[in-house]
Amino acid sequence: MQLDTSRLLDSVLESENLYEAYRRVAGNSGAPGVDGMTVEELGPYLEEHWSEIQEQMLCGRYMPQAVRGVEIPKAGGGIRLLGIPTVLDRLIQQAIHQVLAQIYDPTFSDSSYGFREGRSTHGAVTRAREYVEAGYRWVVDMDLEKFFDRVNHDILMSRLGKRVKDKRLLGIIRRYLQAGLLCGGLMSPRAEGTPQGGPLSPLLSNILLDELDKELERRGHRFVRYADDCNIYVKSEEAGKRVLESITQWLEKKLKLKVNREKSGVDRPWKRKFLGYSMTLNREPKLKISPKSIERFKANLKELFRKGRGRKLEELIKELKPKLTGWIAYYRLTRVKGIVTRLDQWIRRRLRCIIWRQLKRVYARAKALIRRGLVEERAWRSAKNQRGPWWNAGASHMNQAYPKSYFEKLGLVSLEEKLRTYQS
Repeated sequence: MQLDTSRLLDSVLESENLYEAYRRVAGNSGAPGVDGMTVEELGPYLEEHWSEIQEQMLCGRYMPQAVRGVEIPKAGGGIRLLGIPTVLDRLIQQAIHQVLAQIYDPTFSDSSYGFREGRSTHGAVTRAREYVEAGYRWVVDMDLEKFFDRVNHDILMSRLGKRVKDKRLLGIIRRYLQAGLLCGGLMSPRAEGTPQGGPLSPLLSNILLDELDKELERRGHRFVRYADDCNIYVKSEEAGKRVLESITQWLEKKLKLKVNREKSGVDRPWKRKFLGYSMTLNREPKLKISPKSIERFKANLKELFRKGRGRKLEELIKELKPKLTGWIAYYRLTRVKGIVTRLDQWIRRRLRCIIWRQLKRVYARAKALIRRGLVEERAWRSAKNQRGPWWNAGASHMNQAYPKSYFEKLGLVSLEEKLRTYQS
């Protein structure tokens, strides 16, 4: 029996659905929108104004407020613009998301992993590895140019209208898409795009790109999609080039989306990265951390080490701990462990470098080395060398004086040991 979607707004406004939406918005916390209202202030505001807001929604008069633009650096370089809705609009978007997800998610492709309950990046990279192991050892790596900024509102609304028949709800969604963007004190209207930052945008992106998934399935392709990151696995370079060209044309014609031809390409999977992972070229490939992910991680830590030069080591290590544990939790699927061992060594050397810098004088360095167990003659000889902090941090006298066990006592997390725990 086909679901009646002509009165979906009533389902959105049911008290049980609203309570769950409130619980999730409150749990996620998050920054205020353009009105400055915090999550803590939302409850009292709803008690006073909700009946009026609900009436406006039912009568088609509710107008979302503008979203607050926030620029954040992208992992691979450049700037990503987030749009932060007000907490009230986050509540309403979350309530809409919960109802629409029940309709759409069961029909999404099995190869779609982004922003879906019970699915994750780990499932996506595992599926990708399985395709390569099965003999599809060429990848069509597609990059959609500024996808969230380029979503065509008319195309998205037409796709929603095929299954959602409640015009009141469709009207609210369109108004959310068209809500202005306040950035740097300037208000800009929006004629396209669904800004990242609101609870509804991820689902809307999946609804639009599900059409791509269905087209790839119709053509019999093996693929994995996570949000706007899509990899298609084929058996030859020639096949990959044909697929890239034909799918690029299809996307531009059918969904009005532009493929970034500079970032997209056809290559061996072990020469590309997917969601931060790469893989080995073995017949049974192993997942590994991509070189770019390692470079990015080290760059982030370098900034922390720079700030830590004038602080107590214990405080710095305490701040390091959540970064290290979170990072290795994400990359726990890696089966190439050598880089993790080298990262541990690099982190300890960075910490020894800070110790050497903090012991500014020869006398202080010599006394510290003696206290840490070096014989006096060696301690003084090491303290007086004219080498820089980085060289000394890797030298045998600092390794002996400040071994791995020293940092473990201060609470330093070992990436290698954490990985072993995950994989045991």
